[in-house]
Amino acid sequence: MAFAITQTCCNDATCVSVCPVNCIHPTPDEPDFGTTEMLYVDPKSCIDCGACADACPVDAIFPVDLLTDSLKVYAGINADFYADREPAAANPAPNFHRWGPPAFDRDIPSDFAPADIAVVGTGPAGMYAVEDLLLHTNARVTLIDRLPVAGGLVRYGVAPDHPDTKRIGEAFERFHNHPRLRLKLGVEVGRHVTVDELAARHDAVIYAVGASAARSLGVEGEDLPGSLAATTVVAWYNGHPDVSAHAIDLSAERVVLVGTGNVALDVARILTADPDDLAGTTIAPHALEQLRSSKVREVVLLARRGPEDAAYTSPELIALSQRAGVPLVVDADDPRTAEAIAAGTGKAALLRGLAQETVDWTAPPADGTRRIVLRFHSAPLSVTGDRQVRGLRVSGPGEPVEIAAGQVVRAVGYRGRPVPGLPFDDASGTVPHSAGRVEGRAGTYVVGWIKRGPSGGIGANRTCARETVATLLEDITSGRVAVRPRRSRVAALAARVRGR
Repeated sequence: MAFAITQTCCNDATCVSVCPVNCIHPTPDEPDFGTTEMLYVDPKSCIDCGACADACPVDAIFPVDLLTDSLKVYAGINADFYADREPAAANPAPNFHRWGPPAFDRDIPSDFAPADIAVVGTGPAGMYAVEDLLLHTNARVTLIDRLPVAGGLVRYGVAPDHPDTKRIGEAFERFHNHPRLRLKLGVEVGRHVTVDELAARHDAVIYAVGASAARSLGVEGEDLPGSLAATTVVAWYNGHPDVSAHAIDLSAERVVLVGTGNVALDVARILTADPDDLAGTTIAPHALEQLRSSKVREVVLLARRGPEDAAYTSPELIALSQRAGVPLVVDADDPRTAEAIAAGTGKAALLRGLAQETVDWTAPPADGTRRIVLRFHSAPLSVTGDRQVRGLRVSGPGEPVEIAAGQVVRAVGYRGRPVPGLPFDDASGTVPHSAGRVEGRAGTYVVGWIKRGPSGGIGANRTCARETVATLLEDITSGRVAVRPRRSRVAALAARVRGR
């Protein structure tokens, strides 16, 4: 019986490297890697060895015959990926990895002294770079984070009801005690230490600082109390130290979320969850307490385009639609929505079977169970209210519509913040670079969202980090970056940071 990859796939591709018959695709060297929603097991080539399940860092792989009711759909999702794919679907014989000449492209020649490398950021991007450096070179690594707890996006960005996804953090944590790594928490670049000081005391510095700023809607009223970013809500329920325990007001009966990406689905799911189901997770205690007295009964997910172009991934939508006790409803105000669901494929087809209704947005939500409403073909025009949000004016099939709501949450994407001392492209929200090498600063590199923009999930950072580390090692071996005698450079920096 074949195995199947399910909802929590992180695209890490560890499973690809251990599969003895190359039946998991797309692989990192294939063009569609990083663009598909997840990885897929070819049921015709799988030999049921279980190596992929053992290696998966987020427990997303199971034998097909052991899939639970909510996950059985993934047997078909995996198989459908290979329906028209060549050569795997047409070749029943094992398709082994090709043998090639030995290559040790991750190492530093033995005649080089061990390099001192700083990595700024303990999220997935930074940790994949750390893993590469510690496992494949003799470098000494100083790992720095401005927060008092390591983990980055895994700790503060993943929803608390996704424990399997958070589990990848355990794989990263094992490096914190590596004999060649020093972990420095609560150290902020630009405040406790400068870019120039880090560069002076290390042979190279890799910045993995992510994209923590929220994009704005650019509409009137966006700054009213009650209008906030999804990043704030996520930080609130994950206990981020930068966000107050009282940052979120749950006294409104209806909340409008602008955006339909996975982050928007996370927020909608948490706001409508049974608090008892969240007890025992990593949710912040203050958030759990406030959810127990929440008055939120309806969360509206607003999409500019149609259901066929929704930003969420299919696995996240499937999970949302299967929740017990929280109906998922489609607003039928625009006839194009029903037409797309009836005739469409892919994401649009996944909405078949859901209730469709024309909602009276001027009235408060109906009494009863909490629910989530998907409204498509609807763009935000303005946030309404005087001293507090009272609604959101949006486009409709005819005249604009005002959705009465006490809170508006924008979930329209992230963007990077400038790092004092590094170049910054304000248009893309990234640091200009070439294959990870920061322009104009020798020995300085970037990885993750600050490098490529806010695209790709946790596992996409492995390939991204591999490219950056390869560039760094190339610079060392070519002499572009000189490995200097260590002496007491790192100890001097630590003393200066403590002083500040």
